[in-house]
Amino acid sequence: MVAEQARRIPIRVQRDLARAITSIENGYATIAEATAKLPARTDGATAYVIGVTGPPGAGKSTLVDCLIEAYRGAGETVAVIAVDPSSPFTHGAVLGDRVRMQRHSGDEGVFIRSMASRESGGGLAPSTHDAIALASHAGFDVLIVETVGVGQVELEIVGVADIVAVVTVPALGDSVQTIKAGLTEIADLFVVNMADRPGANRTAMDLKHMVRESGRNIAVLQTIASEGTGIDEVVRTLNEARATPAGNAERAVRFAVVRTVRDSAVRRAFEMLDGDFGRDVFNRLRSGELGRTEARNALVAEILAEVYHAD
Repeated sequence: MVAEQARRIPIRVQRDLARAITSIENGYATIAEATAKLPARTDGATAYVIGVTGPPGAGKSTLVDCLIEAYRGAGETVAVIAVDPSSPFTHGAVLGDRVRMQRHSGDEGVFIRSMASRESGGGLAPSTHDAIALASHAGFDVLIVETVGVGQVELEIVGVADIVAVVTVPALGDSVQTIKAGLTEIADLFVVNMADRPGANRTAMDLKHMVRESGRNIAVLQTIASEGTGIDEVVRTLNEARATPAGNAERAVRFAVVRTVRDSAVRRAFEMLDGDFGRDVFNRLRSGELGRTEARNALVAEILAEVYHAD
């Protein structure tokens, strides 16, 4: 239920926000140009960004739907960026989250945007970071980012969220082992959803044991999101973390720096592979003058030297 005094974001601002995100997705505008088309928020605050990730079928969208209701009930505005998987052939996406969360469509305090993951493999769409910045600039209080749901490779979320909730369910086979493969390092909260299923307590105990082994202080909660059970405790945990803004700041900055440097280096490597030096090495490889190892070593040495000395 929406509180009577709940804040709202005018429909015209939401339309402008939707257009701004589209312009970024399609490469029609820079982030600065898109931001300039939105009214600046006047409270000087920024959105609290909650990342929701985990294996497919864990009920992430149902949980997000409950979080929208909880924060609206507290009078806050909510924006949701829901990333859906793209077809590897057409690059299109079903973009179904707006259908699943249709009951909030008439609420002026809620903005829901589905984004296709496109070529990205980290659980987010390429323009997710910019979409978050635009929604925060437009004045939303809470911003929920729901990732694709591809398992252990969804690590990109740590670079954009203030807190990351990893959702799983019992009876997903080796789901805890899947989480161990990568998501453990980014989780700030574990949610065992569909806790009315057999094996829920065992899954929660396994996660708690894994948390103890990691030496981190991470809550493990159980929910039945379809019934709203356990949601109050999830919101309370999220809000407690919200009171410590620097909680995920260091990890987010470290990840963003590594990602930026990595992406820059990869772009430069492709440029050099297709440039004069690369073509020369490949010609010598084809002629038999160089073997594979020699060609690889020559290219790596040249590329690393170029990247290291780049301005």
